Formats: sequence, C-alpha cells, structure tokens
Amino acid sequence: MDNLELFWTSLWPIVSGAIMGTIPLALVSFVVGLVLALGVALMRLSKNRLLSGIARVYISIIRGTPLLVQLFVIFYGLPSLGIKLDPWPSAIIAFSLNVGGYAAEVIRAAILSVPKGQWEAGYMLGMSPAKTLRRVILPQAARVSVPPLSNTFISLVKDTSLASLILVTELFRQAQRIAAFSQEFMLLYLEAALVYWLICMALSTGQNVLEKRLDRYVAH
Repeated sequence: MDNLELFWTSLWPIVSGAIMGTIPLALVSFVVGLVLALGVALMRLSKNRLLSGIARVYISIIRGTPLLVQLFVIFYGLPSLGIKLDPWPSAIIAFSLNVGGYAAEVIRAAILSVPKGQWEAGYMLGMSPAKTLRRVILPQAARVSVPPLSNTFISLVKDTSLASLILVTELFRQAQRIAAFSQEFMLLYLEAALVYWLICMALSTGQNVLEKRLDRYVAH
C-alpha cells in the first residue's frame, strides 16, 4: 500500500475518532468545566474569606500543574486510594477540572468588567443581588468572555489528544493504532495534525461569526 492510498484509507477512521471521541469529550468537559468555573468565579468574588481562599487554592493548583499530571493523578493515582475510574470518566473529570481553573478567572474578570452602575440599576428595579447577577450582570459578562472562552475550548480540543495516553479512543489514538500497524508514523501523525487543524479552523470561524453577532447588540 503506497502512502497516498494509506492516507485515504486511514482518513475516515481518524475522522470518526474525532466525531465519536475528540469532539464529544471536549464538549462534555467544556460544559461541565464552565459550570464549575462559574461557581469558582463567584467564590473568588465572595466577601467570605474561606470561600475566596478555597477558590484561590483550586485555581492556583490547576494553573500551576501540567494537564498531563492532573490526568495521570486521576486515572493512575486514585486507584491507590481505592477509587478506580474508567478512561472516559477520568478524562472528563481531568479536563473539566482544568477548564474550571482557567475559565474561572475569565468569568471573574468578565463580571468585574461590568460597570457597578449595572448592579445599582438592578437594585433600583427591586431585584435581589442574585437576580441582578443572573438577569443583568451575567448576560453582559457573557459577551465579554466569548473570545477567551472560545480560545479555551479550541485549546481543549487539542489537549484531548492527551486522553490517548489513558487509552481513550479519540482522534490521536486512532492515528496511533494505524501507525503502529502500518509503521508509517510520520504520515499518520501528520494526517492527525491536519484533522486537528481543520477542526480548529472551523471552530475559529464559528468564533468570529459569534463575536460579530454579539457586537450588533453593543453600542460603539
């Protein structure tokens, strides 16, 4: 089998690895991570020193340690404590915790960027602090946070390749399998890189479209 034929015959298995593994893994981890990030961001903004301190430590640990180490601690380390997880749940937990640590600071900064007058306006309308946050502050903060959070998601898509190290069947794992069988490592790894690049290009295009639509509702 020549290289061109191998390229085309291996393309669908690699793409299917992205469709069935990489993209779902990234989406689930990102959504869970965002929910976690919102909670951590609100803890950081809390006047309660204990809550704020816990959030600070969590963010510091996540941002100060490699994602690969976090993944290995969960998959290989937890069994020593009697907690054994399958590859998929381990990957989701690790990636979600990582997204939570980074996105929390993005969300916190976005909330702080909203003028204080918006809080006062909500109070004048008789809203509680929680309702003002939900209906006034967060919608405005969401627009500000779209670019950095989009970049976080694109980075996450690439980082899911680390899940291959704990035997999660995703894009890069499929490329590894075919490369091991065919012994054409350079071709298969470049092909995997091409698929990652195309996915990230599509996501970047979607990000630009979303940003332009959101800008329509902002006065310049």
